[in-house]
Amino acid sequence: MKVVAINGSPHKEGNTYHALKIVGSKLEENGIEFEIIHVGNKAVRGCMACGSCRRTHDEKCSITTDPLNEWIQTIKSADGIILSSPVYYSGVAGTMKSFLDRLFYVSLSNGGFFRHKVGAAVVAVRRSGGSSTLDALNHYLSYSEMMVATSSYWNIIHGTSPGEAVQDSEGVQIMEVLGNNMAWQLKMREMTKDTLPAPAKVQKVMTNFIR
Repeated sequence: MKVVAINGSPHKEGNTYHALKIVGSKLEENGIEFEIIHVGNKAVRGCMACGSCRRTHDEKCSITTDPLNEWIQTIKSADGIILSSPVYYSGVAGTMKSFLDRLFYVSLSNGGFFRHKVGAAVVAVRRSGGSSTLDALNHYLSYSEMMVATSSYWNIIHGTSPGEAVQDSEGVQIMEVLGNNMAWQLKMREMTKDTLPAPAKVQKVMTNFIR
């Protein structure tokens, strides 16, 4: 089994990275492969709402000027996905937001290939805005019918300078518990996949409220 974490920080080894490494260490202790994809330092543009991925069904975005399409199949093939971001004005960092909007729309337009995978969100913050950012990341997971892994508190770690987050003893514990809980969910999913059929996928009902 494998978990892919998406690092939405512009800093390669900032506090978001250190939070992911803590989670990843627990996953690896449980025999689960772990990989970090660094997105936050790339020039990623937002979705153009062109609808190309809905028409072509080729699991690709029409925008080819950034590496999104290079990573889609790696993320799709993972058993678990972690979305992580620093906090910008009480929200997800802009590059990460653009990446996720397109990634999850490509998934939705191609049958929803994240459905029933195990997902988690992780946030690194200096002081405040962590809860609203965590909530925004969780929107992608819940909308995609993913199984969301949780911890003993909100999945938020605090720090300013790169690496300072490892001094947040409660935050470190939260990440460790998250890693163990996510590993447990992944193992349960794997052990029951042949004996407990998943709920059938239904055709989504779209309702407009303007008559």
